[in-house]
This record gives sequence, C-alpha cells and structure tokens, in this order.
Amino acid sequence: MRLELATAPGSPERPNEDWASATVPASGEGGTIVVLDGVTPPQGEDGCVHGVPWFTARLGGALVELSGSRRDLTLAEILAEAIRRTADAHRGTCDLSHVRTPQATVVMARWGRESRGVEHLVLSDSTLLLESPDGQVRAVLDDRIDRLPRESLRTHASADALRNAEGGFFTAAADPEVAARAVTGTTPRADVRAMAALTDGASRWVDMFAEGDWPQCLALLRKEGPQGVIDRVRAVETSAKERTPVIRWKLHDDATAVFVEL
Repeated sequence: MRLELATAPGSPERPNEDWASATVPASGEGGTIVVLDGVTPPQGEDGCVHGVPWFTARLGGALVELSGSRRDLTLAEILAEAIRRTADAHRGTCDLSHVRTPQATVVMARWGRESRGVEHLVLSDSTLLLESPDGQVRAVLDDRIDRLPRESLRTHASADALRNAEGGFFTAAADPEVAARAVTGTTPRADVRAMAALTDGASRWVDMFAEGDWPQCLALLRKEGPQGVIDRVRAVETSAKERTPVIRWKLHDDATAVFVEL
C-alpha cells in the first residue's frame, strides 16, 4: 500500500485551517481517510473563542477515532456523532447558533474486508477520486454549492442565508443532523485501485484553472505525489496574478491532498 499526504497554508500569516489524516491499523487490514477544509469567517465573526483550526482538529480527531472503533456505524452516523462531540466541547463557551460558527467541508473514505467495500462520504465542495483497476476515475462530489446562482454567493450576507439551509449548501458545523445531507455510498473493494481526497485549494488545478481533468489529476498524484499537485496549483495561481492584477477570487487557499494506492 502507498499512502501520501501534503498540505500547505494559503498564506504564511494565517494558520492552515485544513486538517487531514490517513490511517492504517497495525493489523494492516483496512484504513481511513479524513480530510477537512475549515471555512474561514470574516475576522472575529464566528461567535467562537477557539477558532477554525481548533474546530477542524477536534472534529477530525473524532472522525478518525470513530471510524476505527465503531465499524458498526455508517460514515454518516460517525460524522453526526463527531459533530455532536465537537459541539459539546465548546457549547458552554461559544455561540453555536451563530451562522458562521466554525465549520468545515468533509471527505471521508473507509475500507476493510472485501465484503465491506470502500465506503465514502463527501459534504460540501471538497473532492474524492476513486480509480478502478482499469484506470477509470470517478469524482465523488457534493455539487450543491455549484448549482446555486453565482450572484447569491457574492456577499457574506447572501451566502449566510444559504449556509446549512434548505435549498442551499451544507457544511459540518454544530448540528449533527447535517450528516444526513452528505453524499455517501459504497464501492466494491475489488473495484478500487486507488483513491484521492482534495480540498478545493488543491482541486482548483482541475475545477478552476482547467489544467487537466480528474483522471489526469489522479495520474499526477501518482507520479509527483500530493506535494507535486499543490506546487502546480501555486505555480498557476502565480501565473494568473502576473497576467492580471485584478483577482476576483482568493489568490492562494489552504490546499490539501491525500493519495492512497491500495
């Protein structure tokens, strides 16, 4: 088995709000991927004294522990319990009803015995890639945010009205019920040769800059590793800035990629 992970902050002046883990038990049977992309709020406007990096570390740690210790639970049930635990850890000090309370996108994958297959869960705009033995690549996406009119996301106020709301998009925040909104499924173990998880800071190589498609992205991960993909993203971002000083999107975002070859 090959397992590689890389992450880079969008800015050296700010903490990296992504969180990632790829674990394999000592028995060597099965494993888990967890990748979170913390949602950056406007400065000081999330009702929490801890901040997003604290939240993603707490939530990510709970997801990894539960994925290994509670094989009887589905990934959606695990996400719900992890959200509940994390909310309870700061319910007494923070305003969890705040629309921008710390939150994150989620990608999870878990595999074990052949009979269990490869389970997956995606919530919001991070990406999971599954490669079959014949080289076909399937992108598992929660595209609700992409289906919203662009004008509805132009301001914080308009985006907040759609955040974790019916007809909008969903992230892991303080409400365990959001786990039921995740995109989930199971693929036979024999049908998965490799997989990758990317936050949107890394997936923009495909979905923002169109430097390649998803199969080419996975091939690049295999050849150059996750750090190679992140380096290529940074290069194309810099090139875009050099072409025009007017950038209407965040120039550099926290970027994380995990690659696992089974």
